Amino acid sequence: MKKYLSLLLIAAMLMVGATGVMADELDVNDDGTINNPEAVQVAEGDLSFWSLFTGGDGEWFGQIVDAYNATSPKNPMECITLVWDDYYTKLQTAVATGNGPDTGVSHVSKLYELVETGVALPITDYLDELGVNLADLYEQASIDSVTFDGEVYAIPLDTHCEVMYYNLDLLADAGVTEDDVKAIASADDFNAILQKCKDALPEDVTPLALTNSGDDPFRIWYAAYFQLGGTDFVNDDATETTLDEDAAKAAMEWVKSLYDNGYILPGIDDHSAIFQSGKAAFEFGGTWVTGTFNNTEGLNFNVAEFPKLFGDPAYCWADSHTLILPANDKRTEEESLEAVRFLVYASNDGGIIWSGSGQIPSAITANQSDEYKKMKGFNIVGELGLAKYAPRATSYYGGMKADIINALNGYWQDVTDFDASYEALYAAIEDNLD
Repeated sequence: MKKYLSLLLIAAMLMVGATGVMADELDVNDDGTINNPEAVQVAEGDLSFWSLFTGGDGEWFGQIVDAYNATSPKNPMECITLVWDDYYTKLQTAVATGNGPDTGVSHVSKLYELVETGVALPITDYLDELGVNLADLYEQASIDSVTFDGEVYAIPLDTHCEVMYYNLDLLADAGVTEDDVKAIASADDFNAILQKCKDALPEDVTPLALTNSGDDPFRIWYAAYFQLGGTDFVNDDATETTLDEDAAKAAMEWVKSLYDNGYILPGIDDHSAIFQSGKAAFEFGGTWVTGTFNNTEGLNFNVAEFPKLFGDPAYCWADSHTLILPANDKRTEEESLEAVRFLVYASNDGGIIWSGSGQIPSAITANQSDEYKKMKGFNIVGELGLAKYAPRATSYYGGMKADIINALNGYWQDVTDFDASYEALYAAIEDNLD
């Protein structure tokens, strides 16, 4: 039976009373996301998965849930999708009040906080009972990202990172070949290509699609910072700021130069939409839009790893979706074991399904499969070895990152000068230590 809770399915379940809640008790949005997931009562014997995957991602993960339930598991899984912006707040609140889900998802950048606050439980013993050896299924870096003090707290699902998309038709118009793109080995090389695009293409085409503020220019700064030799900007226990001033400042100046040189048209608030419409030669964007671009008629594009700008290694910003076992006193030990069985299935058996979303699947069986090698996503599988994840600080996901972005936004948008922006950047880290 299809368990993925779309709006129509919710309505049907309400009519037959399958959820055990009245229609006026369930607050459902037009896109099928649920504002009060704790009100959903899954069918007896089923387990719940709280999801933050919406849109195309939600459809891909729904396919994984369907495939799992088709194996006739002891405890079928019901997928309940929350509003993205509310997900972590509702997850943490629900767990604290004893109304949390049986399984869920966490970004690696949030996982440390969920572990420290007791929201995510260790799953090492369950994996042992299931006979699952993560070393047979995942690269060591993926395993390390979900391991804390020797205990595994999540199953890696994917790595998603900032990559480089390019429009082959526009590049041809600018006299740039795909070999030229693949030969980029420095910021000067990249700037030279952007300049050719600026000189040759119409004024309403941006050489590079990037927003003028927010997450994406931060991710470009983050990659450049590490490529310039920057070190993790907090120490191992997140009690001290270890920001490399020279690398931080050089990365700030380089990102700013992209705007100042006219390589990014002003006023872009949705850079992926600009690229999708055929109005950008390049885009720095997330892996998760690959599937959308693939399904866009007339868009002749390709995707490559984030370019080497400042020497080896060519590090990139990255995060990872992981699958967790939230604390839930209502769940039996047997149900917890079955919940972990689902987490492993979703990542390993469902990995090739998930790759359709554009994310790099963590499971080796997926990311090294012949099927994946035929997809555009395989072009950037090397990012698994170049990924720079967030520091392990309990405040990173909520406070520190937002404050860093605000500090950099001031510089990108000419609101604060260079020195003041750097001071604000340093303070954003210093003020959010554990």
